Amino acid sequence: MARIVVVDYHKGNLMSVERGLSAAGADAFVSDDPISIREADAVVLPGVGSFADAMAYMRESGQAEAVVESVRAGRPFLGICLGMQLLFDRGQEGASCGEWVEGLKILRGSCVRFPSCGLKVPHVGWDDVSITDRGERLFEGVSSGSHFYFTHSYIVDADDDEVVACWTDYGVRFASAVASGLVFGCQFHPEKSSGKGREVLRNFVRIVQDCEQSRHLEERKGEGLS
Repeated sequence: MARIVVVDYHKGNLMSVERGLSAAGADAFVSDDPISIREADAVVLPGVGSFADAMAYMRESGQAEAVVESVRAGRPFLGICLGMQLLFDRGQEGASCGEWVEGLKILRGSCVRFPSCGLKVPHVGWDDVSITDRGERLFEGVSSGSHFYFTHSYIVDADDDEVVACWTDYGVRFASAVASGLVFGCQFHPEKSSGKGREVLRNFVRIVQDCEQSRHLEERKGEGLS
């Protein structure tokens, strides 16, 4: 079974994410230890709280460096809500007026507050997604128009729309999921999104398992084994 670490940066309820991954067939565990993050087969960064507070803790604890090293080593990553936003270069939430907080800088772009659009912010509740070609792997078996559960006041403004795996309209169109190689992010909460959310988690676990199988085959070839 693929060992997937759910990063604990001491914000929010992580147990529902761990349970969702376990139900999807993973050996999921929660940890705040950078060594565990580096050694896991894949990383899930859940999201509750402020961009600035999360990055401050992750940098001080060594988690940020461990997450970046894991991604650079080619291990799958899934960011959820704030966890997706932290993937990007910078964010407004929690920053001094007119300034920015540096993110993980794995993907290019910014995390900005919902623009004024005449609708209530935060955006809370069920909403539909329009899946792009980039979302084929993470959303396999999920159709465009499916509903997922959101709760957020900030959105991602990616430098390149090619990383957008699905879009959602809430006064403005925003990226509700991203994908680049083995790096994935969901603005919605799959662990709170019933059957469709479970399907997304199963797809991520399947991606991790496929990566591990490929890695083991390569190791066997390197050892001269058939």
